[in-house]
Amino acid sequence: MRFGLFIPQGWRFDLVDVAPADQWATMLSLVHRAENQAAGEAVPGGEFAWESAWVYDHFHTTPEPSTEATHEAWSLMAAFAAATQRIRLGQMCTCMAYREPTYLAKVASTIDTISGGRLEMGIGAGWYEHEWRAYGYGFPTAGERLRALDEGVQIMSSMWRTGSSGTFEGKRYQVDGALCYPQPLQQLPVGDGGAEVPSIPLWIAGGGERKTLRIAAQHAQYTNFDGSPEGFTHKSGVLEAHCKDVGRDFGEITRSTNYNVVIGENDAEVAERLDWIEAHLRKSVPGKADREITNWRGGLLVGTPEQIVERLQGMGSRGLEYAITYFQEAAYDTSGLELFEKQVIPELQ
Repeated sequence: MRFGLFIPQGWRFDLVDVAPADQWATMLSLVHRAENQAAGEAVPGGEFAWESAWVYDHFHTTPEPSTEATHEAWSLMAAFAAATQRIRLGQMCTCMAYREPTYLAKVASTIDTISGGRLEMGIGAGWYEHEWRAYGYGFPTAGERLRALDEGVQIMSSMWRTGSSGTFEGKRYQVDGALCYPQPLQQLPVGDGGAEVPSIPLWIAGGGERKTLRIAAQHAQYTNFDGSPEGFTHKSGVLEAHCKDVGRDFGEITRSTNYNVVIGENDAEVAERLDWIEAHLRKSVPGKADREITNWRGGLLVGTPEQIVERLQGMGSRGLEYAITYFQEAAYDTSGLELFEKQVIPELQ
């Protein structure tokens, strides 16, 4: 199994106790830590624990907007690209309609060259209504947002592969000859012959069964959806059916999911960390803390290293190949990260 790590950027009230002037240094230190952190002794050769570092593409905090900082995703992508050497970089996930696809393709391609070919392109239809309206995007229907995702992915893919959008006359986007130089440094196979062309891996996020997973079957190298055992199995079956329908090899798509992690050496340490998260949320989002706390306490990856390994092994048997993890306390305390790196990841790589 492969592992990614969410870097706290403020969106989930995870930098509130860091002074604004120190927040960039905190984020950068965690990216550097992830890039250089070897896995435990159980891994032959001491491979690195983390393959990738991730941020969210949001402008306001969740579960409610506030004046706490939320650092912008693509600005962070460029900064991380220039400040790192090895770790891959992604967003889970970019909202298609927040930026025109021609512009986004150009930004992503530029950052791919800055990074030396380490960018992942997480993309989705978007959902945070308050944020949409606050920034002047309105809030289109789900069908319109999904149309933007479908058409936008086609435009970006064309620009990366050929250097130009060509002429595209869609219902949502109409473009003609938008250029994309530099092209991405990464090369991906296309077509039955598997010839490689410049491109960036597409992670199409969301579990919508009629539209989103069909778009993924047509265009994605990765998907990202429900991480519960039953939900993951069901969504995988829907994706496989769409792949058969569009003539795509289901095995070409890597399935991923996101997990909140609460880990301790024993039950007492797990309970202590959960209590800290509860106190943190009651201070940060008192009006909506109950639901958030319930979600945390009921998470699949809450437990000792042995329990978490067993649950991830079970998910692996269902086809999960990539887990992207989030630690609420990472900006203040990396002991949970270290425990996960030393006693969970080596058992699954």
